[in-house]
Amino acid sequence: VQLQASGGGSVQAGGPLRLSCAASGGTFRLYNMGWFRQAPGKEREFVAAISWSGGSTTQYADSVKGRSAISRDNAKNTVALQINSLKPEDTAVYYCAAGPLGGVLTLEARYDYWGQGTQVTVSS
Repeated sequence: VQLQASGGGSVQAGGPLRLSCAASGGTFRLYNMGWFRQAPGKEREFVAAISWSGGSTTQYADSVKGRSAISRDNAKNTVALQINSLKPEDTAVYYCAAGPLGGVLTLEARYDYWGQGTQVTVSS
């Protein structure tokens, strides 16, 4: 599975941002899809994830819960992450990832495939 993330950039605090990830080379609906991020000097951390079992189940990190939404389009093999009310602490490289259905969505080790990352910089 190859993953290509896009949509990063420089944004003002308080604004929205939509990240997209396109997958190829696998059966998309058979994968959990997740977003992780890594800020300078910090470890990579979970942001949001979405599974698929006829319908989708989502999970969010506390840091973005209530101001973000993850969605997937199984027909287009894409997953998107919308984050609103951006904060400077959202500045990071954002990675999309794919892993087999089941298991704990928040665990980095559950994901076998990773995109190249897209930089998000939030200025105050």
